[in-house]
Amino acid sequence: MIDIVQFEISGVNYALDIQMTREIVEMMPITPVPRAPEYIAGIINLRGEITNILSLNYLMGLPVEERDDKKIIVLAPDATEGSNVGLIVDDVHSVRRISEDSVDQIDNSLSREAYVKGVIKIGKEDGGKDENSGDYLIIWVDIAKILYDILVRGNNSNGAAKPA
Repeated sequence: MIDIVQFEISGVNYALDIQMTREIVEMMPITPVPRAPEYIAGIINLRGEITNILSLNYLMGLPVEERDDKKIIVLAPDATEGSNVGLIVDDVHSVRRISEDSVDQIDNSLSREAYVKGVIKIGKEDGGKDENSGDYLIIWVDIAKILYDILVRGNNSNGAAKPA
């Protein structure tokens, strides 16, 4: 069994490993950082700690949806080389446990370029849609690969265009 945090960006369901998550907080004012890369939305003061806030939309090449009720997924320091990092998402739906059998791996040639670990199929028995519409899909995001590209390699190498 695998524990994930299920969240939404631009109407699509995504997930990340719960072990990478420290907490989920409501959106708060973000202070922009001059001359920062476009994927850095800015910084926040989260209970006395300066936390870097990344735009997951930008990193994954997705459009930005204007909403007042966005959330920030704060990542565990172990996952971020000791840095305080948060990810802006449109909404957080749940923390859920899935079986490894419900995860389909994507084609290896695509996964080298994409930040995707696999696709999770949620059926009716797991709280999915009704039997006439079949399973719904959750894209399991490879946050470790995103962070590696940013923190270790020092860039965003996915070639994502600036979101609209």
